[in-house]
Amino acid sequence: MGQILIVATGGAVRLTASGLGCSTWPQCEPGSFTPEFREALSLHPYVEFGNRLVAVLLALVALVVAVRVWRERDRARSLRILALVPLAGVLAQAVIGGLSVLASLHAAVVGSHMLVSLALVAASTVLLERYTGGDAPRRPVVRPGLRALARALALVSVPVLTLGVVTTGAGPHSGDEELGYRFAVDPFLMARVHSAAVWVFVALLVALLVANRRGSVRLQRRLALLALATGAQALIGYIQLFTGLPEVLVGAHVLGAALLTAATTYTYLGLRSPGPPAFPEVGGRA
Repeated sequence: MGQILIVATGGAVRLTASGLGCSTWPQCEPGSFTPEFREALSLHPYVEFGNRLVAVLLALVALVVAVRVWRERDRARSLRILALVPLAGVLAQAVIGGLSVLASLHAAVVGSHMLVSLALVAASTVLLERYTGGDAPRRPVVRPGLRALARALALVSVPVLTLGVVTTGAGPHSGDEELGYRFAVDPFLMARVHSAAVWVFVALLVALLVANRRGSVRLQRRLALLALATGAQALIGYIQLFTGLPEVLVGAHVLGAALLTAATTYTYLGLRSPGPPAFPEVGGRA
């Protein structure tokens, strides 16, 4: 949840054009880690500082999680190493966030900031699944054809999310009040390309739903959750496009990207389950 929350607060920073609300990093203003109150002070420093505060809290949570998992010496070493990923990612994000301020919100740095956050959402979902599911070897619970479809779905989600970041950066809510965009590309063209990738994603999801309609109940439940997240995200995307991109819907779409990432990862993890394989891998590999 913490990784999703930081995506939401980061979206608020962007939508309110508060990326430079704090003029420097790691301090907010020279000589002060917090915004300095002045009568003419706008809301921007507080929005940016709030996002930084959430990042600090998230780092503390990630540290507690890492310490707790590492103290469980009976757990698999791969799980304990995985527990370090969110902490390392949050620290890396602090550096990327600082670079984005120092680089005056360069498009590539801001875009990478969002994509790394989504990667951390996926990594945290894997960590939660591994931690709660135990260390028994995970075996396939669906047929090889379904696994291939699910892998394709997961792969397509990468350009879907990446194109979404570029589309937002090309539009009026790029985070720059003066320029109005950060990626110098046609926003409507990017919206069409992004939409095409989304429809490929939807087609693969429908194929999975149909192919598994009498298959794994474990996967059916996860696909239903993913279908709900996908439908909501697509609906928000089209409504915001045809209503002039109101900030509240763009913010909901940013949050939806994080939820879609978590749901896609959760679904992919549903291909395997602890215990004997229901369907062996091709060539006998489990």
